[in-house]
Amino acid sequence: MATYSSIRYNFNLPQASTSSGTGNALELIKSITCGGESTISFANGSSDVVFDGTYLTYHFKLLNLHPSSNTTTYRVNFRDGGSSYDASKQTTFFAANHGEDGSGASVAHSDGQSLANNTGVQGIATSVGNDADENFNGEMWVFNPSHDNFVTHFFGINQINNHSNVSAQEFVGGYCNTTTPIDGVQFSVSTGNFESGIIKLYGIRL
Repeated sequence: MATYSSIRYNFNLPQASTSSGTGNALELIKSITCGGESTISFANGSSDVVFDGTYLTYHFKLLNLHPSSNTTTYRVNFRDGGSSYDASKQTTFFAANHGEDGSGASVAHSDGQSLANNTGVQGIATSVGNDADENFNGEMWVFNPSHDNFVTHFFGINQINNHSNVSAQEFVGGYCNTTTPIDGVQFSVSTGNFESGIIKLYGIRL
């Protein structure tokens, strides 16, 4: 009879892949290295991007994003079959903050970053600084975007070293308030451009 000590390592963790169809749980679809863009788009059928019913969940990794301008807000919007990224959204946004000097500890909802059935861009990381030691890292999930009976839900979490030397962890979640399939996601900045960083899109097979 097998013992726990003899079988405890007999498993394989899901691995990222550079191609779809391998059966892995997490598969890399597209990786974009930032360098001077004001917007970065992931549109189904463009530049090898898959964003349709192939996967039920899509996962973005936002890695070491550094803005050209100080006090920059990173934002997201969604495309619902047209040419514009203007899908209506219902969202909520809150943040936890703590200064490097130990001051300003807080957790609060942001009315200004929470949208009520609004087609405008959604902030995902606010007040990001552009000093050498300031940047933003995070993740965002989009669920079943090709469904045509239900709204498309999404949420994101990130960690910032902002322009005021504050550690900020920010959370955003909501849904695109349309049953039209979502076929593209666009990231943008409130001012300046994406000076550096990497954005990766993965598909998750269930």
